[in-house]
Amino acid sequence: MLKVTLIQHTPEPEKLIAAAAKLCYSDSSCENIMDGLDEEKTINFVKMLSDLGHESPIEHISFTFGIEGISRSLLAQITRHRIASFSVQSQRYVKKDNFIYITPPAISENREINNIYEKSILDSFEQYNKIADMLSEKYYNEFINSGVSEKQARSKAEKKAIEDARFVLPNACETKMVVTMNARSLLNFFRLRCCNRAQWEIRAVAIEMLKLCYKTAPSIFSAAGPACCNGSCSEGKMSCGKMSEVKKTFSKIKESLKDEEK
Repeated sequence: MLKVTLIQHTPEPEKLIAAAAKLCYSDSSCENIMDGLDEEKTINFVKMLSDLGHESPIEHISFTFGIEGISRSLLAQITRHRIASFSVQSQRYVKKDNFIYITPPAISENREINNIYEKSILDSFEQYNKIADMLSEKYYNEFINSGVSEKQARSKAEKKAIEDARFVLPNACETKMVVTMNARSLLNFFRLRCCNRAQWEIRAVAIEMLKLCYKTAPSIFSAAGPACCNGSCSEGKMSCGKMSEVKKTFSKIKESLKDEEK
């Protein structure tokens, strides 16, 4: 099951952005850059930046997320966002004894297709264990013959075995990751990945991340969401054709989060 957690973020993110903007547009010194930035002035500075399209000051703040219940296939998409840092659970060091996999909704809702899918997944896991066990025994004997202690031989053999056995694991295999992005990269991420045209899994992740960001810094992420929420659709002829519906959806998400804070 997908779970997205905001692990940490820059303290007073909106105030820091306002301070950076203040330096850009006034003769303030760095020593007193935070002085006089009450809530109203902070919000006004952030709004001014948004109106001007001046996004560089928001790069000074970052958000770190823990993401669980995602498939390995998601990695190919999310790591394309280059201004970010990723730490992913390794299949090289972590043996998949507790095998969890992700099932696309279109598959799970059809019993016949789901049965085929599950059989394929479980078959691959069975082969993974067989290959891992066979390689582990092979490497164990090699390490023992080279003079390594029994305990070290077992440990080294398993690690070396799962390095190659993992090649048979499907993209559906569940993983976990920690992701850090600055706010400017997040806005770009939301524009692309909250879109109806985005693949279902990364879209679900993006929406959960957006909710957490909006709750933490509503002024910065007030306009966050797919491109059509703030203008025309960026997909051209590939548009989903549901701009009005998408705008309402993200408006409701933000309104509900405001109500939670009250």
